[in-house]
Amino acid sequence: MAPSDRVRCDDDDEGSERSCIDPIMRKTDQNTETRRPEGQDGPQLLEAALPLHEYPDGGLRAWGVVLGGFLMQFCSFGYMSAFGVYQDYYTRIYMTAYSPSAIAWIGSTSAFLLFSIGLVVGRLYDRGYCFYLTYGGSIIISLSLFMLSFVKANQYYGAFLCQGIGMGIGGGMIYLPSLVTVSQYFERKRVVAMSIVTAGVSAGAVVSPILLNHLLRQPQMSFATVSRIYAGVVSSLLIPACYLVKPRVSLRRTEENYIGSFIRFSKDPAFVLLTLGLALFGLGVLFPIFFLQLAAIENGLSEDFAFYSLVILNASGFFGRILCAIIGRKVGVDILAIVSIIICGGVVFSFVAISSEISVIFIAIIYGFFWGIFVATCSPFVALLTENMEEMGLRLGTAFAFAGLAELIGPPIMGALLGGYHWWRPAVFSGTILIATGACLAVVHVISRRGKKIHAEPSNASEVYRLE
Repeated sequence: MAPSDRVRCDDDDEGSERSCIDPIMRKTDQNTETRRPEGQDGPQLLEAALPLHEYPDGGLRAWGVVLGGFLMQFCSFGYMSAFGVYQDYYTRIYMTAYSPSAIAWIGSTSAFLLFSIGLVVGRLYDRGYCFYLTYGGSIIISLSLFMLSFVKANQYYGAFLCQGIGMGIGGGMIYLPSLVTVSQYFERKRVVAMSIVTAGVSAGAVVSPILLNHLLRQPQMSFATVSRIYAGVVSSLLIPACYLVKPRVSLRRTEENYIGSFIRFSKDPAFVLLTLGLALFGLGVLFPIFFLQLAAIENGLSEDFAFYSLVILNASGFFGRILCAIIGRKVGVDILAIVSIIICGGVVFSFVAISSEISVIFIAIIYGFFWGIFVATCSPFVALLTENMEEMGLRLGTAFAFAGLAELIGPPIMGALLGGYHWWRPAVFSGTILIATGACLAVVHVISRRGKKIHAEPSNASEVYRLE
């Protein structure tokens, strides 16, 4: 897992500290360590690296990891965020025998698996299996997209297996490693690096709707052909991504340490409330993402315009993530998260007033922008409550697992509420849930500030996220 500023031991003396370092690492002098490249078996050449308590915070390799993580986010969460294209296409054209709620189960299952398997993925990552996770997940994603091309009209189970199960598992295998690996290379610039990585979600969610909508509208293009083209695009991006995302160090912790850490932070009230808040977020967040394009068409707007509603939403999210990278440390990721999600909840209520292109553009821009800010704050928010950064993967996996479970049931609930295209019912449900998320996170903020001091502008690089 991402290394903390020092490896913790029962004793504070240097000799005791060294005894805690993983056996695959050998001390060569007072200032450098060598270690086996992670994710490879057998005898390996050992590479010189910085001490565990120092972070590169830049350099070609570190920014290469950021680029690789960006591409992985593009192909996993970014693709999932474009499911609104399929929701519209399946509902009106390709799977007319099924209700919007049934079709929403495909996208929600994908979202559920992408986040919920984080508990397993985080543990495997801690044990040194990043290589197998990233390459294995990439292969599953590519195969799932290619197999989608064989799904016939109204063949629901095929789409569910390929997009819901396959893309969910494959995406989950690469999603968490792309975030955690970055934290091993950056400390003072961690918010910036993670925000750039998560911007891959918006980039994927912008490019995917444009590409898919354009191809699906071509009379000479079948659904099978479109699926194969997109599978080729994703596969070509995942090849360099897997090469670039390589952990700087792997600390293989024992079973006792893993269980002890889980019990310890599960008793942390701030973390428990943060996990609850992310679960509420998962329950309500996907309504605009899955249903905005369908809402635009069903309210009489042109298809040409409606097809770009998701593009506008996700492009706005990209700029929201970039803003988080710029002001995150100065304002505080906790404050940004609370404000942004409450604004998102308020905007969702305006779904009841969709009647023109201006109203759709308003929802897409405002919701997308603040949704992007919130998503960019999630990982740093978890880090904010993490005193031992070696627990980062486990904490992220736990929080994302509950968010994924909520995302499994959220879209189908809203699809059922939409019966007869009564847009106010899912809008009120989603908006209320998102505002409740903000209230929950506000309690986390109060608890953290009351019991501990959050370093907004730390004087020591090792205290960027630390609570004292």
